[in-house]
Amino acid sequence: MKKTFFSLILALILINQSFGQVYTNKEVGKKNAALIDSIKAEPYPYALPIWGAKVTAKGYNLPYSAGISVNYLQQESALLIDNLFVGFNNGPMYDLNEIIRFDEATARAGALTVRPDIWVLPFLNVYGIFGKAKSSTEISAGLYLPDTADNWKEITSFSTKAEFDAVVAGFGVTPTIGIGGGWLALDMNCAWSDVSALDKPVFTFVFGPRLGKTFKFKKPERTINFWTGGFRVKFSSETNGSMNLNELVSTDELQGKVDEGFENVSAKAVEVDSWWEGLTPVEQKNPINVAKYETANRTLTAASNLLTAMDGALNDDQDASVQYSLEKNLKDKWNFIVGSQFQINKHFMLRTEIGFLGSRTQGMAGIQYRFGL
Repeated sequence: MKKTFFSLILALILINQSFGQVYTNKEVGKKNAALIDSIKAEPYPYALPIWGAKVTAKGYNLPYSAGISVNYLQQESALLIDNLFVGFNNGPMYDLNEIIRFDEATARAGALTVRPDIWVLPFLNVYGIFGKAKSSTEISAGLYLPDTADNWKEITSFSTKAEFDAVVAGFGVTPTIGIGGGWLALDMNCAWSDVSALDKPVFTFVFGPRLGKTFKFKKPERTINFWTGGFRVKFSSETNGSMNLNELVSTDELQGKVDEGFENVSAKAVEVDSWWEGLTPVEQKNPINVAKYETANRTLTAASNLLTAMDGALNDDQDASVQYSLEKNLKDKWNFIVGSQFQINKHFMLRTEIGFLGSRTQGMAGIQYRFGL
């Protein structure tokens, strides 16, 4: 059943990885004595962050209090899908958990985001996230039915790819601490992704702890820093939506798969009935045989109902549509990240970061401009 209604599976969008690494740094060391004295002596000229004047008087070097960055992200994640219900042309929803097994589900996304931010406190940055994304979900799965020995066998397999557009909005906070160029940041953000094929936006929460070190060049204000850390994603698992079947698969191809499915189900039903009728009355009362017979009939009924609904939708005068409900989760919530940022001066920075390990990979590049408020 290649390219069937299962191509509607949600495209995961993890585009709220937009942390830009600047921080308030406590300057230390004899070689920085002149810099420390100049920071303490110069009046702080901006309204933000709160207590900016007090911390600069103690030798803390503050970044400009406001900024805007543009980031591009590519990511790929493995998904786990459960509790799948499907209906056609707004008809009854069918529970497919027992007969559909997913071998692989992969979500990919490319996103461009804009991130304005301000330092509310010397050690607390607050920012917004606004962006657009293109995403896709590829799956491979099979339709399984049990035989008379209670062995589940795949009677047909399918794979498909669905593509979606999305817009994203969200916000985040980043508490940081920096001493002598070493720093710790705990980035946290929430975002809502409005995906074209879903009934409601997808909520995502990201937590990204990072530990890094900044190195200075001879040229004033020019630095480079490196960091490592983790990236944890949590998102709303329940998904509901609707799509037109003709956007996903050729109706002629799907009709052929439906006809093939009817033949396979009919053959299985004959096999099960022949096995049951061949048992003696005593064997038919055996709880193990009863359980096998009931399971076979239940799954055959589920498969037959599904195929009948698909066949009816394909032969309806109106465009066939599929409605769905499912729960999806990431195969791995955490992965490992490394990154670097080159600061040209206190106004302009270039940043890159990659994530790997586990079942998710991602890469990001961005540019940031900062100014005082």
